[in-house]
Amino acid sequence: MEKRTLFSLFLLLLPLLVCSECTCDVSETENRDKAKALQLKLVAVASILVASALGVSLPIFGKKIPTLCPENDIFFVIKAFAAGVILATGFIHILPEAFESLTSPCAGQNWWGNFPFAGLVAMLSAMATMMIDTFATSYYHRLHFNKALPVKEDHINNGVHDGHVHVHTHATHGHAHGSSFVANDDFSSANLVRHRVTSQVLELGIVVHSVIIGISLGASHSPKTIKPLVAALTFHQFFEGMGLGGCISQAKFKSKAIATMVLFFSLTTPAGIAIGMGISSNYNENSPTSLIVEGIFNSASAGILIYMALVDLLAADFMNPRMQLNLRLQVGANLSLLLGSACMSLLAKWA
Repeated sequence: MEKRTLFSLFLLLLPLLVCSECTCDVSETENRDKAKALQLKLVAVASILVASALGVSLPIFGKKIPTLCPENDIFFVIKAFAAGVILATGFIHILPEAFESLTSPCAGQNWWGNFPFAGLVAMLSAMATMMIDTFATSYYHRLHFNKALPVKEDHINNGVHDGHVHVHTHATHGHAHGSSFVANDDFSSANLVRHRVTSQVLELGIVVHSVIIGISLGASHSPKTIKPLVAALTFHQFFEGMGLGGCISQAKFKSKAIATMVLFFSLTTPAGIAIGMGISSNYNENSPTSLIVEGIFNSASAGILIYMALVDLLAADFMNPRMQLNLRLQVGANLSLLLGSACMSLLAKWA
């Protein structure tokens, strides 16, 4: 609830921040046609909404298909593709835009132009994400273990001691110890907590960037600029949605939480376009305030996405014993990672 409240405030304040007076004029040769631009913006809202919803929903509903279940090898390959998409989004799309905004002559050549603030903000954002990731995971772990009931004395007298349960099996006349089952349960709980924290932080990073690109598209009056962005951002949101949907599907949220996260992601860019359309008469993308606000938020978003892709998505899966012991799966996942990053990098030509 707090996250949704903070994001709502962000949506309300961002237009006020970027609606500053023009100090660096837009080129007079820009092809302006408000009627044609409006048609393209409406097409963009519809196509991006459908692509976002489809992309984020596929991995979630894919769990019902046995081949696409998280327990199968193919899921590692799909997740590697999605991680490559998110990694390329951070490195190729967002971070260069942040550097361009904060080093633009229109932003003023005082201290903004004399220091690589985009890199600094991205680094601090990645570090902050790591801290949030760590503290949130440890908090949920403590919450989980505090709910565990202590072993009673009468259980000890009935064959349960120090967490071990002796079970005689007829086939082997061996012993099975309950501690192994407890350990497995704790391990699965830890993984579940990890996936939940990952999906929430990842969505936060994607949402910030989606709002900014939506505002930029919505505020433009040039059909020549908007037309390639419609196709590029449609694919962009579809691939990003697949990455986020893979994380949500592993987090095993309740249906209401899943629906909220899917809806939140799907509506973010169209909402940004609507905000951009609303402030287009006052918005100047080359004003100092606009460039600085976009640069800082893009830098922070890039830091979040790069950290999440490398640490929580790729490192967790690629160091998994299941992948380490399967050469075929390793090759497939690596090729899928390269393919995902290549597809998203190619889109940088248009968006």
